[in-house]
Amino acid sequence: MLNVLPPIPAVADDRRAFKRVNVDLLGRFMLENRSEYPCRVGNMSPGDVGVVTPVVPRVGERVILYADHVGRLEGSVTRLYSGGFALVTQATERKREKLAAKLMWLANRHELSLPEDRRHERIEPRNPVIEMVLEDGRRYDVRIQDLSLSGAAVLCAVRPAIGARLTLGTMKGRVVRQIEDGIAIEFASLQTPESLDRSFS
Repeated sequence: MLNVLPPIPAVADDRRAFKRVNVDLLGRFMLENRSEYPCRVGNMSPGDVGVVTPVVPRVGERVILYADHVGRLEGSVTRLYSGGFALVTQATERKREKLAAKLMWLANRHELSLPEDRRHERIEPRNPVIEMVLEDGRRYDVRIQDLSLSGAAVLCAVRPAIGARLTLGTMKGRVVRQIEDGIAIEFASLQTPESLDRSFS
């Protein structure tokens, strides 16, 4: 079953300065005591982030956040709410511009029904048949129709819902689109040709 993110309020002091984008990214964050926890990013702008987690940091605490497709961010907790916290990031103007461009891509890829960044070269897997494991543990043998550094299109009889998380071979990802006779999967993080070769050889 697809987990629905709780709504994340915008950070009042920042919403006029930056446009917030709804996302659903896996991540991890580290508190000042160096303890680390998994999380999900529910929305973000170049200036702030809404973090979904049961862990409750202190308001004002410094946090280092790693989010898929975005990378490393640093900032301070500005507000706590049910299910997470708001983080105002500290970054140079250049880094904010790069993050704004990344957020634009994240926002537009689903509207354009793109399973991945089309700039990534298509790769021919050595073995096109691989196991796919759904969140509930069900396992299926599927055939890779299309493979790139950021995702794959697979032919399969089962049709998980858009947003459903799964594992393809050793790669974690989620369903981003239904296609004819299968699904398009986006990997949880951008791969390298070497990592794909190890996973799909």
